[in-house]
Amino acid sequence: MTTPSIVGVQLGGSPDLPLLVCGPSLGTSATTLWSRVAELLEDDFHVVGWDLPGHGVNKAVPADSFDMAGLAAGVLTFVDGVLGERGEPGGSFAYAGDSVGGAVGLQLLLDQPHRVRTAALACTGARLGDESMWRERADHVRRSGTPVMVESSAQRWFRPGFIDEQPEVAATLLHALQDADRFGYAAVCDALATFDVRHRLGEITAPVVAVAGAYDVAAPVAAMAEVAHGVTDGRLVVLDRVGHQAPAESPEQTAAAIRSVAGSDGTPLTIAERRAAGMTVRREVLGDAHVDRATAAATDLTREFQEFITDYAWGGIWTRPGIDRRSRSMITLTALIARGHDEELEMHLRAARTNGLSIDEIKELILQTAIYCGVPDANTAFRIAQRTFEDEKDDD
Repeated sequence: MTTPSIVGVQLGGSPDLPLLVCGPSLGTSATTLWSRVAELLEDDFHVVGWDLPGHGVNKAVPADSFDMAGLAAGVLTFVDGVLGERGEPGGSFAYAGDSVGGAVGLQLLLDQPHRVRTAALACTGARLGDESMWRERADHVRRSGTPVMVESSAQRWFRPGFIDEQPEVAATLLHALQDADRFGYAAVCDALATFDVRHRLGEITAPVVAVAGAYDVAAPVAAMAEVAHGVTDGRLVVLDRVGHQAPAESPEQTAAAIRSVAGSDGTPLTIAERRAAGMTVRREVLGDAHVDRATAAATDLTREFQEFITDYAWGGIWTRPGIDRRSRSMITLTALIARGHDEELEMHLRAARTNGLSIDEIKELILQTAIYCGVPDANTAFRIAQRTFEDEKDDD
């Protein structure tokens, strides 16, 4: 086995800041996958990314095969070069990686436990797929090239609706896949074929946040939970509107997860940053039309209240990674029914549908409130829900 040559790029931030190293998913590059996250972190970290053999700026494709340990060794050689330029030879660094980039992070945590301070590992696992699948894909790509993977990757990489909502982001990633060298791509598949560190997770002592996408079929939530619970100091974060490319699909939440585990000085978000993150979630949950109406209707009397809601409710609570938005919707609906906040209930019934609750699940929730909140409150909630969902059908 050989150690492949790894080439990387500067993504943002000053070399005076703590070093954060970002690893890509198979078929992407550090620039296409991590640039938006790097912009959010450039005031806190010196962000660099590395590219897989035959991907992005890394045109070198080794003649001999390599395994995950060899790939991790190549990444460390690249990082040592960066640290040398920073005047920190042999220093430590924070790490973030998606998919195979996350697998490399696990390997580094095992092979270089004193070098990796913290890790944010997204959409990955201690074992990804099975050997036969990776061998078949490697053979297929060697014969036909990476463009044959574009259609299936478009379906596998993103949550439903993402390509329609953010076509430029999706297209950039898929173009990177199409441009990747077939032999470099296949070599990484072969490395993944034998990668399995499930039995060694307990050796990892550095703090780890495992970032899962609720719609990720390649690295499902259960795989990320295995990582979070298997390491000594792990935490699971589930991003509910994300597939397999968390840094591109939800850069704000990915950046927040990195800060939560690798924050250079523990400084919380500024009010402006928290309000911006809150506005993003508020629009995703309530819809642009609702938020635009509320913003346009703000007056000198109500404008500060609108900012307060965006900052504290949406930026302070709804952005927290501890529970997913489905769960937050169920809690919110129950509280609104119990307190008789009928005007807010209709809005949050629509939000619950956006967050993935089915009408049958909402029915069960209201039935549950009949027992613990009161039959009259549940009766009112059913009436509002009936009207809301009839309007929803009319909208369709």
